[in-house]
Amino acid sequence: MKLISWNVNGLRACMGKGFAEFFAAEDADIFALQETKLQEGQIDFAPEGYYGYWNYAVKKGYSGTAVFTKREPLSVAYGMGGDEEFETEGRVITLDMGEFYFVTVYTPNAQRELTRLEFRCRWEDAFRGYLIKLDAEKPVIVCGDMNVAHEEIDLKNAKSNRGNAGFTDEERQKMTELLSSGFADSFREVYPDRAAYTWWSYMFKAREKDVGWRIDYFLVSRRLMERVDDALIYKEITGSDHCPVGLMLK
Repeated sequence: MKLISWNVNGLRACMGKGFAEFFAAEDADIFALQETKLQEGQIDFAPEGYYGYWNYAVKKGYSGTAVFTKREPLSVAYGMGGDEEFETEGRVITLDMGEFYFVTVYTPNAQRELTRLEFRCRWEDAFRGYLIKLDAEKPVIVCGDMNVAHEEIDLKNAKSNRGNAGFTDEERQKMTELLSSGFADSFREVYPDRAAYTWWSYMFKAREKDVGWRIDYFLVSRRLMERVDDALIYKEITGSDHCPVGLMLK
């Protein structure tokens, strides 16, 4: 089973940079998107052989998630079903796939000057609680742009970025808390010592020099790790400032 996740940073823009070709070529069983940046009716993308689900932000041209799956889910939920302040940005979709829950997430960015850090930390607590509740029922696979480099190995310049959005002690601690709640970072489990990145700034030729951050993840319930065959990073795919990530399940 092949699962793929990609922060496309605007699906309409990404369409002009080879998105549909990559989607077709990879032929994934489930393909999740973050930061779609569109509203209903603004794009005509309904790939043959897939069921598609979209969660749009209220604010136009902002955030948003989508999931495409070959197998029809038993049910689909949008958001975390909790506090209304967390439900307007289209950040979470959950599919009940029978043997597991599949969740795609676009975690809020703490922003420059950390103006949204406090909101983000509260959002993280709500999201962790939501995943723990799902995990109590059946195993969970959660993927997406989680907007944090967890450990120093997960970004090129750890020392100079300490305290910046995506690498604050608070954000890293929230990821530690999530993993400690019974989840595993599939890529880091499979490749404990590999420095590899999923996002690069558009400035300073960062991608060319591979000065990046690993902020896109596939986390799985710890008990699912035995089914993980490989964790993938599609570094060569350039349709966004993020590259796609993947998970192969036995």
